[in-house]
Amino acid sequence: MLDPATIVATPAPGRACGPCTLCCKVYEVPAVESPAGRWCRHVRSGGGCGIHAERPDHCRAFHCLWMTENWIGPEWRPDRAKMVLSLDPVTRFLNVQVDPGQGSSWKRAPYHDQLRRWAAASLPLQRYVLVHVGPSTTVVLPDRDVPLGTFGPGDRLVARERMGPAGPTADVEKVSETI
Repeated sequence: MLDPATIVATPAPGRACGPCTLCCKVYEVPAVESPAGRWCRHVRSGGGCGIHAERPDHCRAFHCLWMTENWIGPEWRPDRAKMVLSLDPVTRFLNVQVDPGQGSSWKRAPYHDQLRRWAAASLPLQRYVLVHVGPSTTVVLPDRDVPLGTFGPGDRLVARERMGPAGPTADVEKVSETI
């Protein structure tokens, strides 16, 4: 099985984190005891990592989509958008990790419309746009947003594609595996 931690993303030419450190807030990094939703204690005032040379492999391997994809516009830089975009290496779902202090930022223009367009383009490939605000997940579909709540161990997304009045869409739900 593919281990997502072994995938190393490469920055696109001309892209650099600069003062942006939002990934250091929205993701959990157990190796440095950094919980999701709170700034890592190693983030320096003004940006950057205080342990950059010794940072965990998890941090070394990660670059957000804004960093790796030149086609993503400057408005999506995480410190501007207040959200970090990434692709799940297994499902290829687009994960939108929102700064919990700016929980509605994904609903603003131009972000929400673009998320819907990405959802429409991803649907034929059975890929989905998942917005995470803290522990809560919402699936963005071409025609609506579906809040699914918190996903725990054993929970998974189930989708059934269908044709809606405005074109292809899906019905989605969270299901729990019982052992």
